[in-house]
Amino acid sequence: MPSVIFFLAVIIGTLAITYSAAKRTGNTSEFYAAGNRLTGLQNGIAIAGDYMSAASFLGIAGTIAFFGFDGFIYAIGFLVSYLIMLLLIAEPLHNLGRYTLADAIAVRFESRLLRGMIACSTLLICILYMLAQLVGAGALIHHLLHVDYKLAVMSVGLLMTVYVVFGGMVATSWVQIIKAIMLLTGTFLLSLIVLSRFGWSLTSMFDYVKTVTPFQERFLQPGNQLNDPLEAISLHLALILGTSCLPHIVSRLFTVKDAISTRRSIYTATWIIGAFYLMTIFLGFGASAFVGYVALKEVGFGGNLTVTLLADVLGGEFLTAYISAVAFATILAVVTGLVLSASSAFAHDVYSHLIRKGLASEKEQVWVAKCSSVVVGLVSTWLAIGAEKMNVAILVGLTFAVAASANLPMILSTLYWRRFTVQGAITGMVSGLLASILMVVMGPMVMNPEDGLILREPISALTNPGLVSIPFGFLGAIVGTLCSRPAVGADERFHQVLYQAHTGKRMTKHRELERKGA
Repeated sequence: MPSVIFFLAVIIGTLAITYSAAKRTGNTSEFYAAGNRLTGLQNGIAIAGDYMSAASFLGIAGTIAFFGFDGFIYAIGFLVSYLIMLLLIAEPLHNLGRYTLADAIAVRFESRLLRGMIACSTLLICILYMLAQLVGAGALIHHLLHVDYKLAVMSVGLLMTVYVVFGGMVATSWVQIIKAIMLLTGTFLLSLIVLSRFGWSLTSMFDYVKTVTPFQERFLQPGNQLNDPLEAISLHLALILGTSCLPHIVSRLFTVKDAISTRRSIYTATWIIGAFYLMTIFLGFGASAFVGYVALKEVGFGGNLTVTLLADVLGGEFLTAYISAVAFATILAVVTGLVLSASSAFAHDVYSHLIRKGLASEKEQVWVAKCSSVVVGLVSTWLAIGAEKMNVAILVGLTFAVAASANLPMILSTLYWRRFTVQGAITGMVSGLLASILMVVMGPMVMNPEDGLILREPISALTNPGLVSIPFGFLGAIVGTLCSRPAVGADERFHQVLYQAHTGKRMTKHRELERKGA
């Protein structure tokens, strides 16, 4: 009964936020970017809420419980990624873009083909990431409320679509802010309970968990899951380099008014995310100690129910209901952001710029965005129903690899490479995207003689394709650029981009003449 009450409270609360926001989403600025009215603090909490996903709360805790040190590698990669974003990407993209990543790139390259490819990449990444969240949601609701997995996934898919269609970025932002606060509170409470069981001694906790897992002393050492160094490097590359390319994170950069607020957003998000990932150690080790390795394995769902099982052992039905509601809110907040990013890419980039050639009215764009939200929600829900047994942390690792391979070479080269051409941007995107997809298809996630989608031995041993696909994306960008000629006026265009990226202002004719004179 407490689980039902908490779940209903989350649903009613988020629907109330959506109803309130629906009155303020009549134009594209409100729908896509919340009217640029969020403060740095608000946006930072929302970014953290958007980023601390089901993979973090459910998947990583389960991976730590099963494999110890190797599970924490995911958390380290997620956290370090924000340094890359802060130092190289966040402010320039904010200063260049309006609603989407394609807007920022279009300041330098006005290519319809490139804009369309960026939109397709955005849709693919969003759907892959949404798949991970929906799998976690289905497992959670099935376990707690004894609802059929398919029905659970369909219910979450329906809710996330409603939030986007009626509330846009305003509702999405506030759902993420409230969810981040709930998540930190619940995680902190559970971590305190775990630590108290060991007399508030970290050393006692570490010593004990080594005795209750099959890995024994090796539990606190690397190599239990990622026993191949190449696999570990590949995963790290994907996690560290992929964050700044995730569409739902990039779109949050456009919800504040200036570069200072953007910087504050990333500062705030980094501190919150860092604190959260440190606490996942207590969740994972606590589950190993008090739930037990065998019990976690028997429940199934790829370890995605670890946190709720821990809450049940330590605090009974009430704590389990609260933690489950937090996990449910986490999933709703993240999938809502993903649906919004995907629908924005289609409505703003594909429909408005490619199909209507910039002639679509704001009302028309918003209507198309809402329709595309429904389609994205349906596709993601259908895919999630068939991925019930997959660990969501692994799914997220794959998503990050695709994002880093397809988008990162284009973003960095657009911002910092003078010689870069539109042909290089297109070649880099195609190379990175195809390499990541092919590596996944040829790897053990798809090719497996026992339970794979393709019943045969894998061609590649890498579960995560980042080690191959990310360099391949950069190589494609370099080769495509060197094999093409810069367009007329490309040098002036680059200086305009550089000036705007670092000042937030367009270069005036007077300033351009001064530069040429110098």
